[in-house]
Amino acid sequence: MKNVCLLLFLLVAQWSVHAQRPSLKKANKLFAQKSYVEAAEIYRELGQSQEVLQKLADSYYYNSEMKLARTPYAGLFTSYKDSLQPEVYYRYAQTLKGVKDYENADKIMGEYLGYVVNTEKFLTNLDMIVPYHYTIQQMNESSRTGDFGISYFGNKVVFASFRNSKNPTYSWNNQPYLDLYEAEVSQDKKLINIKPFSDAINTKTHESNATFTTDGKTMYFSRTNDKRVLIGEELVATVKLFKAQLVDTLWTNIEELPFSSDFYSTQHPVLNRDNSKLYFSSDMPGSFGSFDIFYVDLTTSYEGYVEQSYSDPVHLDKTINTIHREQFPFLDRENTLYFASDGHQSMGGLDIFMSKVYNGVYSKPLNLGGTINSEGDDFGFILSQRDDTGYFASNRTGYDNLYAYTRKDNERQFTVEGNVIDKNSKNLLAGTTVTLFDENETLIGQMVVGEDAQYVFNTEPNKTYIIEADRDFYISSSETLTTNDDGNITFNIELSIESYDDAEDIVVTKDDGYTYIELENIYFEFSKWEIKPEAARTLDVLVYLLNKYPRMEIQLAAHTDNRASDLHNLHLSHQRAAATLEYLVENGIERSRLRSKGYGERVPLVKCDGDCSDEEHAINRRCEFMILK
Repeated sequence: MKNVCLLLFLLVAQWSVHAQRPSLKKANKLFAQKSYVEAAEIYRELGQSQEVLQKLADSYYYNSEMKLARTPYAGLFTSYKDSLQPEVYYRYAQTLKGVKDYENADKIMGEYLGYVVNTEKFLTNLDMIVPYHYTIQQMNESSRTGDFGISYFGNKVVFASFRNSKNPTYSWNNQPYLDLYEAEVSQDKKLINIKPFSDAINTKTHESNATFTTDGKTMYFSRTNDKRVLIGEELVATVKLFKAQLVDTLWTNIEELPFSSDFYSTQHPVLNRDNSKLYFSSDMPGSFGSFDIFYVDLTTSYEGYVEQSYSDPVHLDKTINTIHREQFPFLDRENTLYFASDGHQSMGGLDIFMSKVYNGVYSKPLNLGGTINSEGDDFGFILSQRDDTGYFASNRTGYDNLYAYTRKDNERQFTVEGNVIDKNSKNLLAGTTVTLFDENETLIGQMVVGEDAQYVFNTEPNKTYIIEADRDFYISSSETLTTNDDGNITFNIELSIESYDDAEDIVVTKDDGYTYIELENIYFEFSKWEIKPEAARTLDVLVYLLNKYPRMEIQLAAHTDNRASDLHNLHLSHQRAAATLEYLVENGIERSRLRSKGYGERVPLVKCDGDCSDEEHAINRRCEFMILK
């Protein structure tokens, strides 16, 4: 009997330990449901596998907890870097930006983008070219209210918040579901007299981001769907846009907008000044990957009753939208678009950008700079141009909070800007080095252009400058400009540069990815390396080309056939390559631009082993000229 009791005790104890052991299956289920807080608690106990590290890091990342996400991402990149998808590089780089580790963030982002990134240089340039500087202050004493999505509503403001503790808890972040609130703003820019907006609008799901017509009688807002639908392999509750009307003192006639859907989200609505267009963000078909900005035209008819109609959604295209997030649009009186993005170059997370419209076309977005943006998410910008004040949201303290700002003109800056393109294909050339010199050829500034191939330099009035673009395997290009002081502040110069293989018939990029100068073969006497007159005539063509392109650098590679020992052939090829190099130096080419290497018989063009014909030996016995830069 004692043995039976002992056995039962051990079985119960074993079951109890097993029941308490963290389960990867449970964590993955929570992760798939976007219950990231609970999922992270389990993943922390599950070891260091690639799956666990990535999902733990992602759980923190999706809740903007960059300090917590950094460690598992670092472990992931230490142990599993070669098997990671590109989007993981992007998230890790954004995480490092979020803790202001710009040096390492730039390395990872550079690997993701395929060109050099220099955030510190970007921020320095940005501070000097932004049109405004901002003075900001938090609008609430508490830093844990989760306020964002503010809009003007007469002499009040309306915003979204999770401060209603009676609402159900949202498993994504373990906070109550969002409601809309209205408030007044005090003289010292604090939210006062805060109260829930309307029981007819606020429900047990999320409501956020209201926008109001000029007369205050119609509103559009975001509301999360009250049911989940299967999209791919995920159950998703999408966000939809709704309209409501103010009848007497009550908000009523609430209806879903016709272009919302159970299968994609539409959110963050904002009206333009004359209420003729409704802008919003969406991941609907036609977007580039994540959320993009769209608009619809609004038409109102009055045939016995008021009827609102909507055009098909119009996508703002690639000038504004990227494969990442573009959200929270706002239009000022001149229809300048302000929006939040983590797809354009930023300080970290979402930054606020502006884009002016010219003849109906939006210009390249400009980051608003470090006086308003931070290493966290900054978004939901609105503006009163009457007094250059406004509001925005940021999670820079760990939670979403509202901030008031006052903007003042930045000091007048003279700049030169433009982009770099391939002369023939017209493709943007990211990673090109652009350098600015004064008229005495003194270096003024240098930068490596990013994905948009855009460069910006500060200049001074009434001076002459030379701006030059330089890129490996391309012919350097330069332009001269003279600044003045008659109101022309920005000078736009597009630099077109041409690759060597487009410019020269004898330059060819081969299937191996390397670029070669194709010349007649150079022949040497048997077992010798002296340059013969016939070889000199061929090398003179190379001298001409190197003089024509003074930044070109090449490698001289000599190869032999296999009719002697490997050691003998290796030594012979070294000597022939060196002799070729010396001929070029003797004819005025700088030694620093040349490399020589002998390969012996080890890299034959014809692999005939010990049964080569004289013709095959001749093919293998060659010199090659590869362009290094």
